[in-house]
Amino acid sequence: MILESDHIALRALEPMDIGVLFDWENDVRYWSLSTTLQPFSKHVLAKYLENATLDIYEAKQLRLVVDRKSDRKAIGLIDLFDFDPFHQRAGVGILIASEQERGKGYAFEALSLLVEYSFSHLQLKQLYCSVGTDNVASRALFEKSGFQLVGIKKAWVKTPQGWKDELMFQLINPNFELK
Repeated sequence: MILESDHIALRALEPMDIGVLFDWENDVRYWSLSTTLQPFSKHVLAKYLENATLDIYEAKQLRLVVDRKSDRKAIGLIDLFDFDPFHQRAGVGILIASEQERGKGYAFEALSLLVEYSFSHLQLKQLYCSVGTDNVASRALFEKSGFQLVGIKKAWVKTPQGWKDELMFQLINPNFELK
């Protein structure tokens, strides 16, 4: 299965990605989107890249680089995490790092490719994601991609400004019957 669309390609992490990974993982603007509380060293990221070759069934996660096809430039990351083969589900996270690259449809194309891969190749029953209530762009992305709002986690994320709610979205594979 080739993970390419008209404008982007998803690919495995490579050792050459340590620079952008270092920049993106250590950008405090993105820490509130994850559970990151401290910076990552290049040494730690190099160890992570060594293990990035593990099968999703071993690692329980899959991180792919979002490349712009026109110049093969890395513009972001998309993840499957908390992969649970027994319950056939995984969480989804996405980052288009540069503000200049946002709003061009790259995230939608990347998410569409990941959904297709997850449902067709991994044969998952469902995907889910959590989105901060103030993250309008991510909410619109997941809704446009068919994810349904299934709940609100009240006062879920602690920020310097106080506690924030988080929205829970879910996408059920249309090839599975709900029972």
